[in-house]
Amino acid sequence: MFHLDVTETSKALAVSGGYISLVGLVSYFVKEKLFMSEALIALLIGIITGPIALNWFNPFVWAEDQSALTHQVTRIVIAIQVLFTGISLPAAYLRREWLSLTTLLGPVMTTAWFISSLLVWGLVPGLTFLESLVIGACVTPTDPVLSNAICKGRFAEKHVPLHVRNIIVAEAGANDGLGFPFLFIGLYLILIHEPSHPWHSIGGAVAEWFYNIVLYQVVLACVIGSVIGYIARKALRFAKAKQLIDNESFLSFGVALTFVTLGVVGILGSDDILCCFVVGNSFTWDDWFRLETEDDGFQEVIDQLLNSAVFLYIGAIIPWGDFSMYGMTPWRLVILGILIMLVRRLPWVWVLSRWIPSLRTTRESVFAGFFGPIGVGAVFYVQVALDTLPDDGTRTHLRQTLLPTVYFLVFTSVIVHGITIPLGKGFQRAKTITLTRTSTGTGLFANSNSNTRDDNGKASGTEGNRYVSRLPPPLPVPLPLGVGLDGAKDGKSASAIRFDEPPSTGASGTHTPQLQMEDLSETDRGRDRNDDAIESTGTASDIAAGEKGKGEGEQSATADQSGVRGEYDGPTTTWMEGEDIVIESRDGEYVKVIRPDGTITERNRERASLHRHHH
Repeated sequence: MFHLDVTETSKALAVSGGYISLVGLVSYFVKEKLFMSEALIALLIGIITGPIALNWFNPFVWAEDQSALTHQVTRIVIAIQVLFTGISLPAAYLRREWLSLTTLLGPVMTTAWFISSLLVWGLVPGLTFLESLVIGACVTPTDPVLSNAICKGRFAEKHVPLHVRNIIVAEAGANDGLGFPFLFIGLYLILIHEPSHPWHSIGGAVAEWFYNIVLYQVVLACVIGSVIGYIARKALRFAKAKQLIDNESFLSFGVALTFVTLGVVGILGSDDILCCFVVGNSFTWDDWFRLETEDDGFQEVIDQLLNSAVFLYIGAIIPWGDFSMYGMTPWRLVILGILIMLVRRLPWVWVLSRWIPSLRTTRESVFAGFFGPIGVGAVFYVQVALDTLPDDGTRTHLRQTLLPTVYFLVFTSVIVHGITIPLGKGFQRAKTITLTRTSTGTGLFANSNSNTRDDNGKASGTEGNRYVSRLPPPLPVPLPLGVGLDGAKDGKSASAIRFDEPPSTGASGTHTPQLQMEDLSETDRGRDRNDDAIESTGTASDIAAGEKGKGEGEQSATADQSGVRGEYDGPTTTWMEGEDIVIESRDGEYVKVIRPDGTITERNRERASLHRHHH
């Protein structure tokens, strides 16, 4: 006789697999039209199916020690994410952007720690400031899992400049491992009051923190990570050159490298999270592996599965009942969440933006400051803190309030950052660039029968020759000579390109393309504050003059092939920044800004000499 076999494993598999399958059916609409992050959706589904509601997905019964399970789950997820973060960065990125990262990981992170601790101390009753430092340290690092919501995908490619995405993911990957020094300085100062602890003075605690955390965990992790990444890179290149490795093993090498790093560094007791990030950077220091795998989509698949699984898990274990216990009240937590979102990070990134060359305008600084999400890393550090705090009754109130306070801030961050992603459109306010010419039957745009593409990309026959690309789309057509937009690339363009037929032709029967710009909204130009930039200026006529030597029949380079001729000849990306046209190389090193008055500003940190487009 048949009977149901309802087990926790079966229910968990049904919920998780059903979520990924059903949401996957509408994933394009949700992500690309509604701009909702998969983390937000997974968290909400975890809450609905978790113990607080339907009780279909209940991690509390999966293991006897649920805290240990949470610790290991978050540890593995963060390790994979930060290693993939390191792999996704351009060649030698840490060396080139050392000033930006030093500012973000030093004064910005330290200030965020103190501000968060002060807010916790003021709004969570019964805590000392030293105990508040422990809670503040848990929510200080930005989360690499949530950062993927704004740094990867079609929305990010359309609306967030590449150099902004790179610095956000680099900081998120690095500071998740660098959270240990902030967490353990507070823990060691607490432990000096324990009779069993070897140190009973502030000086002893600081000394222990320096050699055990700074040297053994941070410095040693960086050294080990550099060595592992270097050896792995050389070994993989050798295996690839000798055709010893198949494609499947090649693509999965990054995940395997994560597990090796976690195992080896975990056995040594060093900072395995930071080590994974360093391994990723060292592994692709020459950009070879990243370029080899960027079109395969394997890392994106792993990202999606991990994001969905871990936020389903977090949504199910949020301690809702604790939010009104231990002297806490919901209104205090709500105020704490709002203040943390507003003042934990944003003002300090903006104030110190002068020393963050990767953020080149005020808008970019505000965007990067606001999007410092709190997520899986905070849950991980909660478990680390609970494992370290004494369980003898001396710190009972801290142990009771630590977990609900951090989980509420994680919940707040996922909701706030999940629904405010469309604010990233502030980078590229709509602007239309119209290129007008008449078809002569020959040349670049010669076509007697033209098509107009509507909002859905469907073509409909019209009179004349008209191609419309709605914003922000790829730029699939070459730009005419003399316009100065060489190297337009898909991904971040914030311009609608129109090729319109004028009603009549001139006496000569030929026509020169004309550039027209229609403002659709007002934006500030931002400020140009790249301190280490080398600048040169010229006019648009200089470029046009320089093009004449190419011959009338030679076309401008296409979006996929061109760079800024005479300066950079690799792939570039073009978008509108206020009234300016910005052209940037894919690694963010070369930047060219075309002002409304025709003045051209170029920056290239790698070059020691100035060049001008002049014939």
